[in-house]
Amino acid sequence: MTLDWTGYLDLLLARVNEIAALSPDTVRGYRDMMVAGEHTRHLDPKTRDLIALACSVIAKCDGCITVHANAAAKHGATREEVAEALGVAVGVGAGSALVGSMRVLEAFDTHREGVALPASSPVR
Repeated sequence: MTLDWTGYLDLLLARVNEIAALSPDTVRGYRDMMVAGEHTRHLDPKTRDLIALACSVIAKCDGCITVHANAAAKHGATREEVAEALGVAVGVGAGSALVGSMRVLEAFDTHREGVALPASSPVR
């Protein structure tokens, strides 16, 4: 699956502007939140966008991906730096799946120990 990422970015920004016209405080609040960390200047813009790209993968947000890929490119990120950030996302995603798996087993064991299903139950 290949997206027209530039076209999607343009469409996304146009739609955000539509929402801003309908609910300016919501979009202003979003923008304020997104730039709040920039004021500390502890991280440079390229690093912030690399982190945002990793978060975009975990959030499964194509809009975030195109916005932050564009910004990371403009801030001089290399393909290798992006790949390293994505490696972090893969690790976090795998770790999240592992922790979620432990929770599933705990829930399963709790239900299995606490409830005896009748032989006629469709759930097995």
